[in-house]
Formats: sequence, structure tokens, C-alpha cells
Amino acid sequence: MSQAKRVDWAKVRGEFPSLEYWTYLNTATFGQLPRRATEAVNRHFNHRDVFACSDFVDWYSDVDRLRELVGRLIRALPSDIAFIPTTSYALSLLVGGIDWRPGDRIVTLTDEFPNQIYHPALLNARGVEFVETPWERFYDSITERARLVAISAMSYVTGFRPPVVEIGKFCRERGVLFYLDGTQGCGALDFDLSEIQPDVFAVHAYKWMLAPNGAGFMYVAPAVRQWLAPYVVGWRSDRNWRQVDHLQHGAPNFGESAEKYEGGMLAHSLLYAMEESIWMMIETGTDAIERRVLDLAAKAREALTARGARFLEGPHFDSPILAAQFDCCDASAVAQQLKARRVLVSARHGRLRVSTHFYNDENDIDRLSEELKRILRQTR
Repeated sequence: MSQAKRVDWAKVRGEFPSLEYWTYLNTATFGQLPRRATEAVNRHFNHRDVFACSDFVDWYSDVDRLRELVGRLIRALPSDIAFIPTTSYALSLLVGGIDWRPGDRIVTLTDEFPNQIYHPALLNARGVEFVETPWERFYDSITERARLVAISAMSYVTGFRPPVVEIGKFCRERGVLFYLDGTQGCGALDFDLSEIQPDVFAVHAYKWMLAPNGAGFMYVAPAVRQWLAPYVVGWRSDRNWRQVDHLQHGAPNFGESAEKYEGGMLAHSLLYAMEESIWMMIETGTDAIERRVLDLAAKAREALTARGARFLEGPHFDSPILAAQFDCCDASAVAQQLKARRVLVSARHGRLRVSTHFYNDENDIDRLSEELKRILRQTR
């Protein structure tokens, strides 16, 4: 019997109280919190009341436990992991730490999230060329002047999934840095960084990782840590920061692990929530989750096609993000009408975006299909 068949998906779904009230097919915008994550936050605040924060240094031992858990999820070492509030922090760290020269090039894909556009585009003033390219010309765009490729694991607009293992190998062979934003997908799809080998991998965990917004992590490869200086420097930057009775005064002595990029206090309550969500994923099985998510996405695609939707075709669209285009109506208006019927999806750049996760089931797709049928009937 396969791992997927052993999972009690109804029991998994029961962990998410919001699903009692909503047909939720919008994880590409926000993931829903499991009860156990909320309970972890409450335990932390109760713990604070009992101990009056006298043991705050010990909270970082819990963070180290989470560092190990994140590494287990993505196949990395705990020393490779730093916790961050957003992925823009990670990309800014990398972009700000490169010694750019006029004529250098940054490459990304079209339909990328603004994170991968805004900061690189600002470097035009320093003579750095920023290239947004369709997939068909992607590899040709990585010329000898390219120094950084910065892409998402899935397009938030179209659901396109670039072959990240192949891209990682291509970049390594040419000495080009590879930044991968896993916010869209990590938690739904299985990521093995030992195969992808990015230079930096960053995830804001509020989507598919089912954590509160403000909880995130980044992987920084050991070779990159040798030259990439911390972007934010604070009291935890010194390698001996745990000796709080005698903190270093003067320039910090940085450690070798990715922890040196954290700088100061962390949002512990959010990280405790993320820890519980990751445990839930590991207990369920990352392979089982990926199969479940993609199976539901395939069913949703069939249902939307039956309602007249069109999709971009080609390789690398096997994705839990579905971008449906309807000729008869405005996607934003349809999304608002569905919301009024307590069916949550979203609209992005003229497409109705439907995104499945492992807490969804076939009834969600049936309800979307029926409500969409009623809405489309009114527009004709």
C-alpha cells in the first residue's frame, strides 16, 4: 500500500478550523493554520507568563531544534538555515552583498513575483543589466556576463514550475549564483536541496508551509557564507552572543553558520507555530502530500476546463497553482462573486487562480465547479 493511501485525509482536514466555513482554494495567497500551530503559540505565551521570560536564552535552543527540522524537510544541514521575516530579506542580503560591476547581468523569468523584479531593477543605475525572459529564451539569457539567476519555484501568475534541478546544474557549471524563492510550493512539493544545490533558498512560510506571516527561513550554501557578509548586524551577530552577561563590545566576531544573518531577536511565537506545521508535514509524508496536492490540482483543472476555462500548455505546468482564463468574464469580478458565496480563490493578471493543498478534498472542487457554473450562467 502506498504512503498516500495510508493517510487519513479527513483527519488532516479536521486540523483546519477555517475549512468548516469556507471552500478554500487559495493557498497561493495564504495558507491556513492548523489547530496545533495556534496551540503552540498559546503555549509559548503561557510559558512567558509562568517564567516571566527569565529563560529567554533557552528559547533559542528551541529555535535550533526547528533549524534541524527545517533541514530535515529540505535536505540541508541545520548550520545552513537562518530564520527571516520575509524572502525580500534574503534576496536583499544576496543582492546587496555582491560586488557588482557595470555590464553584469541578473536574469529572471517573465511573470515573476515583484520580489525578483524590484531590487534587481534598481541596479540599472549602477550599470547592471536586468533581464526578464520567457522560458524559451531563459538559458540563452544566461550569458558570460550573468552573475545571478533569481526565480521562484512556481510562478504566482501562471503556475509554471521551472526545472530547478536542471537550472541549478546549469548555473553551477557557469559560475552563476542561483537564488530560488520557494515561498510558492515549499510545503506542497518535495524540495531536495542536495539535488537542487541553490546558493540561497528562501521561504516565507505563510503560504504552503501553513505558518503565520512573518515566519520564514533561508538556506545559505556554505561556500556563499564564506564571502556573503550579514546585511543586518545586531546583538546576536557575535558568535558568543549566548553569553548575555558579558556581551562582546566592539566589532562582532561572526560565526560560520547561517545563524549569523539573523542579527537580533526572533519572532519566537511564529516560529513555534511553523515548527508544528512542519511536524504535521513530516508526519503526513512529503511524498504523500505532493501526490495529494497534484492529484487535486488535476481534478480542479478538469472541472475548470469543463466550465470553459483555458490554460497555458506545455512542459512544467504540473502545478498546484492553476491559472484559468475565461473569455466571457473578468477574473477579478468572478473571484469576488465566488468570495460572496464563501468560495475563496484569487485573480492575477486576468486569470482566475485556483490553488490546491493537502487539506483540500474533492468536495471543494465540486463546490467551486457548481458555484462557477451559476456565476458564468449569469454573465451570458
